[in-house]
Amino acid sequence: MARPYSFVGPQLQEETQPDLHHSTLMAGDLKSPNEVPIHMRQAAFSESTLAESTVGATAQLSEKSPPPLPPQETSTTKEVRLNGGFTAWSQVVVSFLLVFNGFGYFSSFGLFQAHWTEVLHAQPSDIAWVGSLSLFLLFFLGTLSGPLMDRGHFHSILFIGCAAQILGVFSTSAVSKYWQLILAQGLVQGIGNGLLFTPCIALVSVYFTKNRAFALSLAACGAPIGGIIFPVITRQLGDRIGYPWTIRIMGFIIVFNTALIFALGRPRKFKKDKRPLVEPRAFKEPVYLFFAIGVFFTLWGIYIAYFYTSTYGRSVVGISESDSLTLLIILNAVGVPGRVIPAFIADRYFGPFNTMLPFVVGAGVLLLAWMRVESTAAFYAWVALYGICANAVQTLFPSTLSSLVTDLSKTGQRVGMVFSVGSLACLTGPPLAGVLIGVADGSYKYLQIYGGISVLVGFVFFAISRFCQIRGL
Repeated sequence: MARPYSFVGPQLQEETQPDLHHSTLMAGDLKSPNEVPIHMRQAAFSESTLAESTVGATAQLSEKSPPPLPPQETSTTKEVRLNGGFTAWSQVVVSFLLVFNGFGYFSSFGLFQAHWTEVLHAQPSDIAWVGSLSLFLLFFLGTLSGPLMDRGHFHSILFIGCAAQILGVFSTSAVSKYWQLILAQGLVQGIGNGLLFTPCIALVSVYFTKNRAFALSLAACGAPIGGIIFPVITRQLGDRIGYPWTIRIMGFIIVFNTALIFALGRPRKFKKDKRPLVEPRAFKEPVYLFFAIGVFFTLWGIYIAYFYTSTYGRSVVGISESDSLTLLIILNAVGVPGRVIPAFIADRYFGPFNTMLPFVVGAGVLLLAWMRVESTAAFYAWVALYGICANAVQTLFPSTLSSLVTDLSKTGQRVGMVFSVGSLACLTGPPLAGVLIGVADGSYKYLQIYGGISVLVGFVFFAISRFCQIRGL
C-alpha cells in the first residue's frame, strides 16, 4: 500500500505505489467516495495525477479544477516503483525513441518539401498534403491507440505502429511518383506515428508524479533532436550517396531504435476496461469548447513554418540548399530548451495555461513579422525565435488540456476529442498555405498573414477559455 503523501510546492511525494484500477488515459468504473476506505481514497487521489497523457508540465494547484474522482482498486495490486529506478527512467528512454522515430522524422519535413517539389515537379501545396496527411493521422489515431493501450494491447499497438513506420520510410526511398509519396510517407508512416503517439506519452506519465514535467520534457525532446539528426544526415550524405540511400540510412536508424523500444518497454498493467471514445456533451462546457476552438486555430497556422522554412530560404532569401537545411536544424535545435524550460516554469510557478498564452502570442506575432525578413542574418534570428515559441506551444497545450478535465474517467475521451479537432487543422493548414503561395504568384505574403492571424485567433479563444475557467463558467 502506498505511503502517505505530503505537499512540497505543487508536487506529491511518493516512492512506490500499487497498480490501482485506473487507466493510463482514462479511469475505469468508479465507486462513490463513501464506498472507498479513507486510506484507499488517499492513494487513489494521488494516483489520479498520473492521468496526464501529454508532453508538458502539470498545472499548479491554483490552476487546477477540483480533484478528479478516485478510481476503483483492482482485486490484486503490485507494488510499482515510481519517480525513479531503472524501469521508470527506461520508459523515458522508450518514449524519447518513439517520439524521435515519429515526430522527429516529421519535424524534418521541410527538407522533404524542398526535395520532392523539385524532383517530382510538383506544386508546394501538393507536397504539403503529404506532410499534413501524416500529421493528421498522428493526432487522429492517437484518440484510438490510447484506449487500446488501456485495454491491454500495448505490445500489439507497438508492433503494428513500428512496422508501419519502418515500412513507410523504406518505401519512401523508392518513390518516383506523387501517388507513391502520398501512400508511403503520408498514409503508411502516418498510421504508424498515430498508433504510437498517445502510448509513448502514457508510458512516462504513469511512472512519474513528482518531476513529471521534467521527465515528459526529456521524452518530448525526441522531436527536436530527431529534427536535427535527420537533416544533418541529409546534408552530409545526400550528394554523396543519393537521396534514396540517404532515406534508407534513416530507416536503419529507426530500426535500431525500434529494437531498443521493444527491449525496454514496460507498460504498467491495469484491469482491462471499455469506455466510449467520445462525449459530445463536453462541448457544452464553455472552458472545454473555447479551448478546443483555440487548439484548432493555433495548429492551423503554427506548423506552416516547418513545411516552408527551407523553400522560403532558397527562393526568397537566396540561401543555398545546404544553408536551408541548417535553418531547419536551428528550428528544431531550439526546441530542446523551448520544450524543457517552459515545462519547468509551468510546473514550478505559473501552471501550463498561464505559461502557454504568451508563447501563443509570440508565435502569432513572429509569423506576421516573417513578412519583413529578407536578409540571411535576420532569417536565422527569426527561425530561432519562432522555434522557441512553437515548441513551447506544442509542449504546453496538451498538458493544459489535461488540467481542464475534472473527472479522471473522462480524461482519455476529452483529450482524444480535442486531438481530433486539432487533426483537422493539421490536415488542411499546410496545403492551404501552399495554395496561397500559388495565388500570390510565388510570394509568401499571404501565407505569412494567414499563419499569423490564425495563431492569434487561437490565442483569443484560449484567453476566453481561461477567463471562463477563472469565473467558474
